[in-house]
Amino acid sequence: MREDAEAGGIHTLRVEAPESRSLPAILAPQLRQALLRLSRNEKAKDLAQRALRGLAGFAKALKLKYQDIEVGFDFEPEPGLADNGDLEHDLQALLEASGAAAQKADTALAMFIDELQYVEEEELAALITALHRAAQRRLPVVMVGAGLPQLRGRMGRAKSYAERLFDFPEIGPLPPSAARTAIAKPAEAEGVQVNADALECIVKKTHGYPYFLQEWGKHAWDTASRSPITLYDVDLASASAIAALDESFFRVRFDRLTPLEKRYLRAMAELGSGPHRSGDIAEKLNRDVTDLAMTRNKLISKGMIWSPNYGDTAFTVPLFDEFMRRIMPHDDWRE
Repeated sequence: MREDAEAGGIHTLRVEAPESRSLPAILAPQLRQALLRLSRNEKAKDLAQRALRGLAGFAKALKLKYQDIEVGFDFEPEPGLADNGDLEHDLQALLEASGAAAQKADTALAMFIDELQYVEEEELAALITALHRAAQRRLPVVMVGAGLPQLRGRMGRAKSYAERLFDFPEIGPLPPSAARTAIAKPAEAEGVQVNADALECIVKKTHGYPYFLQEWGKHAWDTASRSPITLYDVDLASASAIAALDESFFRVRFDRLTPLEKRYLRAMAELGSGPHRSGDIAEKLNRDVTDLAMTRNKLISKGMIWSPNYGDTAFTVPLFDEFMRRIMPHDDWRE
């Protein structure tokens, strides 16, 4: 089935923004695919081909600065279209040309970008400006982005009008009733009941965090020998669930840290789940707040922590404080 048919006529770009790739590099191949699909629409063919020429000029002009751009060229560049070598100007022109093609085809161009917090602020600013221009021109180009809590602040710093241009719904832990349903309903579909105290235990241990609910649900299911799943089953399953998280979900994040960053997070963990004042963390390390500012900023950029309020610092995922106390159990981190 064609992707545009699956999306109800909307042409979609689905990308993830890893730390190691530039925004032009991740957008260009997906945009090419969407424009090639649009070029098969008789009404939009000419405009889609023009946008593809713009994409060729865009990639060639920015290749010197963004060397990770790799995209096939279906047409020769059109001189003067998205080829200035300035990302903010060229991305505006490219999305305008692409939006015009989508409008002609009576459809829309939707960009779904995950891990948006990893996009550099200069590139984020160019993307916001381009979407703003498309909105001003009433072109059917939209973005649905997902990222860690610091994304709102990054977008505001990139362009001050970002908070007026976008909605920022927060997707946090599930409320207790929804968390219980997330465990009980799939089990009931398989003819298995989960005792109320077992459900409450899972909700408490996971803090309603969706991925942790999946892990505890899986391990409780594997541990129980019969229906109903009991509190005893959940207690046994918790050890294997925590071990699985330690070796994958948490460990992957921990291994990306420098020694000082690990010590900073360990100091946070010593204070509890948080959020914590930056001064309290620095005090645990016997350091000045200013000495640790760069470390804190690097941890924010790596998605390990965020600042819910000025001067406050919190872990981006629950239970990480407990992991830090398990992985660094002794007092060596204080040195």
